[in-house]
Amino acid sequence: EVQLVESGGGSVQAGGSLRLSCEASGYTFDSCEMAWYRRAAGKERELVSSIRYTHATGTIIEYIDSVKGRFTISQDTAKDTLYLQMNNLKTDDTAVYYCAACAFYSGGVITDYLYWGQGTQVNVSS
Repeated sequence: EVQLVESGGGSVQAGGSLRLSCEASGYTFDSCEMAWYRRAAGKERELVSSIRYTHATGTIIEYIDSVKGRFTISQDTAKDTLYLQMNNLKTDDTAVYYCAACAFYSGGVITDYLYWGQGTQVNVSS
């Protein structure tokens, strides 16, 4: 059974930093794609960053434009943990952040993820 548990959320002033963690069990990092999503109050869920690895392509990391240069996704395979380092936080980053694993594909394109954590709240104030 795959389980994901997020932690590291909290309240921070604009310009500050937080590091989110996602502890995974039931799979290995070389067997599933992983991603961070977020949902702000009154807004749609959006993909923040994703990471996947194949022997053919190596590691592929993607970010939405609004977080490029500020957020970094990484993995610690020894601890089965996914991280999202968030620097220079903005008020628009306020949201519940969700860890996701094991992608669904449609026509060779990732469209969703099979497993989800419960989310961790990030509040950025001005």
